[in-house]
Amino acid sequence: MDMSDDRPATELCRFDIDGAVARLTLTRSEVHNALNAQLITEITDVLTWTAERSVGSTAELLDSDDAKHLRVLVIESDGRNFCAGADINMMREGGTKGAEENRADAERLDRLFNGLWAHPCFTIASVRGVALGGGAGLVACCDHTIAAPNTRIALSEAKLGILPAVIGPYVYRRVGSAQFRRLATLAGTFEPEEALMIGMVDRVAANTGEMESLVDEAIAMVLTTGPMAVTEAKRLTDAFDRWTGTDEELREWALDKTSEMRASDEGQEGLAAFLEGRKPAWSSEDQDG
Repeated sequence: MDMSDDRPATELCRFDIDGAVARLTLTRSEVHNALNAQLITEITDVLTWTAERSVGSTAELLDSDDAKHLRVLVIESDGRNFCAGADINMMREGGTKGAEENRADAERLDRLFNGLWAHPCFTIASVRGVALGGGAGLVACCDHTIAAPNTRIALSEAKLGILPAVIGPYVYRRVGSAQFRRLATLAGTFEPEEALMIGMVDRVAANTGEMESLVDEAIAMVLTTGPMAVTEAKRLTDAFDRWTGTDEELREWALDKTSEMRASDEGQEGLAAFLEGRKPAWSSEDQDG
């Protein structure tokens, strides 16, 4: 898997790479970046391509041509709004389909959200305007979300007599049981301050001009960390969420993971760099992004 491999074809989104940082930009601004079948497929293809060429998957900083493998994925949008949820035509078609066809559509959408949630890279959402329904799902699936002052988020499905079921597992993990139930039942929009309070977003920009500097700040911070440690920390969180064994078994498992990471090449490099008073290999490689 090399960075020079053919990239997924995209028409409704833009896919750019700068060193170890990939950017995915939704470009259906004329319809508020609503999700239709084509856009869902394009995003999913990009997520798969970038995941396969991440340091977290390859365990290598560079590919065979010495190009940087990916460590960060930023999701953003053109236009005034981040993502208005499902495209109106897709919703209209859903009303004429049977249960089996609607399930196939839901499976396509779930592949997108799961691909983003489980992505090996550190994922950043840069959000302005509305993030409704599936747009809120994209927000919830990212590791770090930065919201503009004009951001409005909603789990709006109940307004249509349906459920936020496909995005539900990811929003639930983001905000917890009580907040998920409240947001899913009220189905109203909430502003950045509330989103920050309940953990739906992580930073709120003072103005839209500050958005890019906050994205750059997050990128710079994560590029100082061990890329395998980032991926493994995400997997560690999932393991804690899904743990069904005893507390004693969890403690033993955590000891094994600690030993495994300390003995890894990255762990050895990080400890050696600390003791020698120098930057580790991954940090010096990527200070410029």
